[in-house]
Amino acid sequence: MENRIPINHLIMGTTSKEGEQHPKATNIVWHQSSIDRSALSVQRRHRSAILWFTGLSGSGKSTLANAVNSALFERGVTAYVLDGDNIRHGLCQDLGFSDLDREENIRRIGEVAKLFLDAGVIVLTAFVSPFRKDRDKARALVSEGDFLEIFCSAELNICETRDTKGLYAKARAGEITDFTGISSPYEKPNSPELKIDTGAKELQACVDVITNKLIELQIIPKDKLNGNQ
Repeated sequence: MENRIPINHLIMGTTSKEGEQHPKATNIVWHQSSIDRSALSVQRRHRSAILWFTGLSGSGKSTLANAVNSALFERGVTAYVLDGDNIRHGLCQDLGFSDLDREENIRRIGEVAKLFLDAGVIVLTAFVSPFRKDRDKARALVSEGDFLEIFCSAELNICETRDTKGLYAKARAGEITDFTGISSPYEKPNSPELKIDTGAKELQACVDVITNKLIELQIIPKDKLNGNQ
């Protein structure tokens, strides 16, 4: 007999009066995997987790997420980076940068990250994700301890000096609308698991802060895993 349980939350649905998301489709059930997350954790010798990098454009989210990904790879840890620009080339190519589109963008990413978590992977999401309520909704999708919010806290003036694409200049000139930090707000996290000054710290030091936190939380072991000594 197939192992299925009812589903009460799925990507793309309707919203109740209480603000809960429900599937638009009816008569559907969630198909439980034959290999669960705990079994994957035992086999891989590390837990899965969501590392949610948030901060202004140019704060170093993608750079840091990819550097952490490389460090995890060297340790033999299974990880994957979900990058904001990459996601908008496919899954979210139908979305712009209005407040509503940003909300839907982060909702989709939260659901995809949850699937990676269930697959036993440490998933690193690098998105501006400017609105606190949207990040909180992503956190609420998973159990406590599975979601680590990492605030890349480089100040706006530092981010502007790193603007190789000239986006801040275009935003200040009015050529780009709804640009976070200029014409659209960024709501800083109230109590992130990590706040890293990516405007002042060297990249390797930032990576070390995160890997040490993962070791402290027993998400990854202190030593490298077999095959990557």
